[in-house]
Amino acid sequence: MPRIALVTYDPGAEPHRDADLPVLVRALVAAGAEAEARYWDDPEAHWAGYDLVVIRSTWDYSGRSAQFGAWVERVAALTRLANPAPVVRWNTDKRYLGELAAAQVPTVPTRYVAPGEPVVLPADHEYVIKPTSGAGARFAARYTPAERDTAERHLARMHAEGFTAMVQPYVRGVDVSGERALQFFGGRLLHASRKGAVLAPGTPYDAEKVAHPDLERWQPTGAELAVAEKALAAVPGGAAGLLYARVDLVDAQDGQPRVMELELVEPNLFLFLHPDSLPRVTQEILTAAEYVTG
Repeated sequence: MPRIALVTYDPGAEPHRDADLPVLVRALVAAGAEAEARYWDDPEAHWAGYDLVVIRSTWDYSGRSAQFGAWVERVAALTRLANPAPVVRWNTDKRYLGELAAAQVPTVPTRYVAPGEPVVLPADHEYVIKPTSGAGARFAARYTPAERDTAERHLARMHAEGFTAMVQPYVRGVDVSGERALQFFGGRLLHASRKGAVLAPGTPYDAEKVAHPDLERWQPTGAELAVAEKALAAVPGGAAGLLYARVDLVDAQDGQPRVMELELVEPNLFLFLHPDSLPRVTQEILTAAEYVTG
């Protein structure tokens, strides 16, 4: 019987936001595993006692990236970690988008502004500022050229907290065709979803945002699937070492899909929207733990 930890965050007094977690734990137990959810920063967790540690919803790590990185390295030295530590290390810094672009993967154009670097903001189009380490649209906002003063204050706040900023054109295609999330598990497409625009005009960067508005099931096009697979092939070490992946796509001005983000650390699986995917996710996790049912 394999011992599997599904790793999440400690919600404190708030309701837990990962609706899929208890469902997945129950499915793994029913399939013959000894599975449980554990907080990544739990000092009492005995990580070496698990056959597989799966990072599922560590959605508070971006504010403690150094601590999380140390935890990843420690657990990877003790047992099997999914995804692997080098992939997690690479993917927790969104400067990976520059590497994808260099590998000819269609991506949203991105500039980076580290603390102390000169600030150059677009003067002729709407744009988005967000951190290279973030989740749930934290510290993200969109601006027009006329809102430069507010954008500069946003950057100053991020830099004061040690974040490197990303500056991207606001891709208006998201207002028309939404943002599509293509989920992969065990190296194959699992399912896809579409959501509406997250960043409304005038919403402060430090305001709470709905991370997945108007979420619905989606059938990916051939062009979307091709871009997603090209992005995964460009991951250092290749896609073969990934247990799970989510590729977020938006349509550029020419109507072609581009990578907005590549989520290889703790993507929401949206199993509540795709309950038919649960058996495959369960089996892929068991397989990764070197345990196959039946």
